[in-house]
Order: sequence, then structure tokens, then C-alpha cells
Amino acid sequence: MKLFLWLLTLFASAIGLAVLTRFNLGNVVFFYPPYRIDLSLNLFLLLAVLLFTLLYFTLKAVSVTRQMPARVAAYRREKREREGNRALRDALKGLLEGRFGHAEKAASRAIESPDNAGLASLIGAQAAHRMTQQQRRDAWLARIADDPSLRTARLMTTLELMVDDHNHEGAMEAVRELNASGTRHIHALRLALKANQQTRNWPEVLRLVRSLDKHNALHPALSRRLRELAYEDLLDDSTNDAESVLRVWYSIPGADRVQPYVAALAAAAFNTRGLHDEARGIVEKALEHEWDDRLVRAYRQSAAAEGSPELLAQIERCEQWQTHRPTDAELVLTLGTLCLKQKLWGKAQHFLEQALSDAEETTAVREAHLKLAQMHEALGQETQAHGHYRQCALTALL
Repeated sequence: MKLFLWLLTLFASAIGLAVLTRFNLGNVVFFYPPYRIDLSLNLFLLLAVLLFTLLYFTLKAVSVTRQMPARVAAYRREKREREGNRALRDALKGLLEGRFGHAEKAASRAIESPDNAGLASLIGAQAAHRMTQQQRRDAWLARIADDPSLRTARLMTTLELMVDDHNHEGAMEAVRELNASGTRHIHALRLALKANQQTRNWPEVLRLVRSLDKHNALHPALSRRLRELAYEDLLDDSTNDAESVLRVWYSIPGADRVQPYVAALAAAAFNTRGLHDEARGIVEKALEHEWDDRLVRAYRQSAAAEGSPELLAQIERCEQWQTHRPTDAELVLTLGTLCLKQKLWGKAQHFLEQALSDAEETTAVREAHLKLAQMHEALGQETQAHGHYRQCALTALL
């Protein structure tokens, strides 16, 4: 349809032009003494059109010729850019496919394009790292050390690679630079958490865990386990005196203090430093929140002095607990141990023998035999004491 319209327009124009020139009787005269040139108006118009066309194409040819070097340079630049983009895509594809040698070679081609040099260097660094080529990895990262637009990307990549390589100094240096630049996004916090965990910087681990918890960026089980590891290291530090342990304990949030694992750790640390009253208070509060055998064992180890009101209060509290948990082996063993320390021989024997029958763990059975042996020895019943000592030794061999 378009072709038909074009032909119709062309024919109509030709007919109109033929009619116009047929009835056009005008003349054009050029005087240049002593010369005179007479032309018909139609010929003059034809020559004018031809001259204009000739001048137009001549000037066009001159313009194109002058622009030719710039066009050639632009063409070469676009060609390099296309090849650089293709190489960058190949490098990224190779990295994701696990073809790290191919990825690094493609990255070497991609850096020829200035726009792709930064990202290609990051890909090359990751590929070299995966091939355990640390020197080449560091060389790739050094290429973009002075590029401010890629500073965060370089530091994040460096931190991730240093953490994976267990290079603690390099990882912490990257963390410090990120902190100085104000970078606080979730992935940076996660990588900083791993770096501080590797360097056993537990106060910083706790801070980062709390920051990530605010954004729900850590699984609750992982968050809880990391906090437990941090508290374990801080509370078990043998260089801490009683005052230092108290200071660490009061720095722990209230919600974490009643967790069984943390409370048991704290009770053990306090018992080691002779703070038995504080240990008992910690365990009692934690048991109100959640019952746990580890807490019951810690309560047994924090027994008050013989004949003291605190020891009697302990026995009374354990008896109250036992009314609700009559078959709890750890609780019965604790009752027997406390009664033994208070020299309530009959009650001690009753509870310790019940613990023997209810206990399922070898450790509890061995401890019950040991306490019974000590009780019989204190009562001068050597035969029974030797029998329990023998059973204790046999249980230890299992």
C-alpha cells in the first residue's frame, strides 16, 4: 500500500512538473560585458537545482572527511567497550559457575575497558582467592585501592575474603576502615561478626549480635549460641577476680541471665571464686524461669556451709521443688548431697539411694555412689563404703 502511494505521488509530481514547464515561457539573461547569456527559466531552474545538489554533496563530503578521525576513534572505543562488556559477563559467569581460572582470564580482558576495570578487579580477586592465589588476589585488590567510587565494594570484598582465609589482621583492618566510613548495612555487620568471632573479641561479638537482632538478621538459635559462647569466654576467664566476674555478670541483659546455659556458667564462675551466695541466687532465679538439670547441678555445687541457715534453706527449697518433680534424679541427688553436708544421715541415704534408682546418666550414678561411700565412711561403715567406692570406680570405666 505504501509503495502504491509513493508511485502515485511520483507520477503526479512528474505530470505537474511537465505541465508547469510547458506553459512557463520566462527567460533568464546574464550580462557580463561584452557577453550575454540567454537561458530559459526552466533550464535556469534545472541548473540551479543541479548546482545546489553539487554544492550540498561537496560540503557533505568535506564534513564527513573532517569527522572521519573522530568517528574511527569512536568506533574503536565502542568496539573496546563491547569487548570489555562481553569479557565482564564472561568473568562473572565463570565465577558463578566455579570456573575460576576462566573467570580470572576474562577479568584480565575486561579491565581494558576503563568503565569495567573496577568490577573486573573485584571479580578477579574473588577468582584468585578461590584458587588460593593470595598474591594475585591482593594484586587485583590493589588495582582499585585509590578508586573512591569502589571503596565500600573493595572493603566488603576484602573483608569477606579475609574472613574466609582466616586472616584475622586483614579482616579487622577492613572492619576498622568500614566503621570509619560509616558503613553499617546488614552484610557488613555479619562479616564483622565473623571476623570478631575468629579473633575471639567477645565484647564486640555481643555488640554485633545485638545490632543484628534488632534487624532480625540472625536466626534466633544462632544468636543465642553466639551469646552463650561470648558469655562462656567472659565468665570462664581465669584472669578475672570476683569483682571482675560480678562486673561481667551485671553487664549481661536480664533476659540472658535466666537462660539455663548462661546461668549455669555464671554459677560455676561464682562458685570457683567463693561467691556461693550469689551463685545460689542466680540458679534459683533461673529455675523459676526454666527448669534445667544443668542448673540443678550448679545449685548442688553452690551448697552453703555446714550448719548454716542458708544450707537449711537450700534443703527446704529443694524439698519444695521435689513435691512437683518427685522422679527428677538430679534434684534427688542434690537433696541427698545437701542432707549429707548437713549430716542428716537418714534423709541423705534415702535420697541418694533414690537417685541411684532414678538416674539414667553415668555421671549421676557415679556421684551418687561416691556420696553414699562418703556417708558410710563418716558413719564408720567401712564395708558399705568400700562397696560404693568399688561401684563408683566401675562406673567410671564404663
